[in-house]
Amino acid sequence: MTRDKKDLRIVFFGTPDFAVESLDRLVTGGYNIVGVVTMPDKIGGRGNKVVQSAVKLYALEHNLPLFQPEKLKDSTFVEQLRKLNADLQIVIAFRMMPEIVWAMPPLGTFNLHASLLPKYRGAAPINWAVINGDTETGVTTFFLKQEIDTGDIIQQRRIPIAETDNVGIVHDKLMTMGADMVIETVDAILNDSIKPIPQDELCNKGIEATPAPKIFTETCHINWSQPALNVYNLIRGLSPYPAAWTEIPDASGKMHHAKIYATEIPDDAPLCRIIGNSQAGALSTDGKRLKVLCGDNRWIEITSIQIAGKRRMTTEEFLRGFRI
Repeated sequence: MTRDKKDLRIVFFGTPDFAVESLDRLVTGGYNIVGVVTMPDKIGGRGNKVVQSAVKLYALEHNLPLFQPEKLKDSTFVEQLRKLNADLQIVIAFRMMPEIVWAMPPLGTFNLHASLLPKYRGAAPINWAVINGDTETGVTTFFLKQEIDTGDIIQQRRIPIAETDNVGIVHDKLMTMGADMVIETVDAILNDSIKPIPQDELCNKGIEATPAPKIFTETCHINWSQPALNVYNLIRGLSPYPAAWTEIPDASGKMHHAKIYATEIPDDAPLCRIIGNSQAGALSTDGKRLKVLCGDNRWIEITSIQIAGKRRMTTEEFLRGFRI
């Protein structure tokens, strides 16, 4: 039986900008958001400022009922959630949900995930798709169950990943496409027209379930002994955030922490001056361009860089003030 969207009581769970796009689409579309749940505020940055989530800021701006529980199993929060009498819950870029929460609404709880499940289950699906050199990715809506990112699939959409796309570009494409699909999924649930597909069926058809673990500092450390293409994909898969990093020596031999935001794999020969042995990690520069030798004896040219304590800049700008 078809229901009106204004009668469907929805609770929304999310934290970053990726989730805000979908929340805004729901609010401006006239859907009945009876509660918004986001992460507690954090203390961070210069001056130990209070950091509020993008979803919280949106909820406050639009006078939406807001909840920031420290623990999702907390009895007070669970009772508050129950009193909202939600028909449906939507989760986007949040944390792992306990069953007492996701099993509460009669129409279930669905998640928008930024991959083509069962590929890239985990916290960083967009990063790993680019890091691994995939040529396509997408978004999936699926019903939550106990094991993370394993629930029955409701809908999927695909987009290509260009060789020059970094994770920021792919993120923004998926954010917009994902918001479209959230609306489509809610409408399909309202119209009782969904036919969820168990992920095991896709795995049985040869689609490999792959992990997408959280990105740590060591994940971002560039290993120049890898082939050039692997290094190139790692850098674009971490750009602009959290950014791949390496160490670069100045003329005195002091090492400086450097974030690398963009590179190219040039066809031309190395530049005239090579610093260090001609092994993986060796640098080559002519004062305007900077290349690094990779493990397959191919060079990568750094085109955008940021030394600790300085702003991000082009390599030519960087070399004007930094003597290697």
